[in-house]
Amino acid sequence: MGFIDLSGSLGRHFGSIGVALNEINTRLSMSGAEQLTITGPAAQRAAKCVAMLCQALSVSDQLNISIEAAIPEHVGLGSGTQMSMAIGAALNEFYGLGLSVREIAAMTDRGLRSGIGIGVFEQGGLVVDGGRGDKTITPPVLSHIDMPEDWRFILVFDQRGQGLHGQQEIQAFKELPPFPRREAERLCYLLLMQGLPAAAESDLAKFGEVITQLQRSVGEHFSSAQGGVFTSPEVAQAMGWFEQQGAVAIGQTSWGPTGFCAIAGAERAESLAAQARVEFARFEQLSFVVTSARNSGGDVFVG
Repeated sequence: MGFIDLSGSLGRHFGSIGVALNEINTRLSMSGAEQLTITGPAAQRAAKCVAMLCQALSVSDQLNISIEAAIPEHVGLGSGTQMSMAIGAALNEFYGLGLSVREIAAMTDRGLRSGIGIGVFEQGGLVVDGGRGDKTITPPVLSHIDMPEDWRFILVFDQRGQGLHGQQEIQAFKELPPFPRREAERLCYLLLMQGLPAAAESDLAKFGEVITQLQRSVGEHFSSAQGGVFTSPEVAQAMGWFEQQGAVAIGQTSWGPTGFCAIAGAERAESLAAQARVEFARFEQLSFVVTSARNSGGDVFVG
């Protein structure tokens, strides 16, 4: 849901807020085999994770990995982190290594900027991480709050493109102007004294107001690299429409192009998403998905 300090003006870089979702996830199974076999979506990414982790852990890659579902790649939903953590957790269980989530994350170079993906794999819910300091290995979780059961998030996907990633993302961060210290201070205060208390007290309107402000600030800072507050002009139109309909927490996930907003009540969220599909039928590349918050971390089953 956004970064807090993009320039490290307060002594730590980044720091971010995010939430775990139920309906969009990564699921896989692992068993022994004569040679490595990986099937299912995002198999190529999974193969890179397996190679990195098996080497780091000094374990055999004689495995059969079946990927049942994978988060879409490079659309701002943490697909790389969740794939790495899922494979790492499976290897940890399969070989009885006794590793923590943080130890697995450190081996996969995850959490180099946002620590949200690691935090939500640990415990789900709404997470705020403390960014990176001089001694940081993985960004620490500063706050964890279970999300209200009736809150829903509507995600708006633009099927045509992907957000900046890899070397493009690294270069974009290098070219961005310094993030103003005073703005970082304001966002920290808003989050600590308004956004998090609102989430704890199930006040969606106030929580959404803070997220929208944070998103607008960070989006304007990113605008030179992504062509505006939103990467996709069509997603931007849809998000403006949702705001007019009463949705809150209007924003873009990471570099996008996925947009998001929040609504109280599953029925209302589904109705609004259905209306949006009609309203924006002319944009065939857009799709609308209603999701719920997940208040638990990654599951590992032995069967």
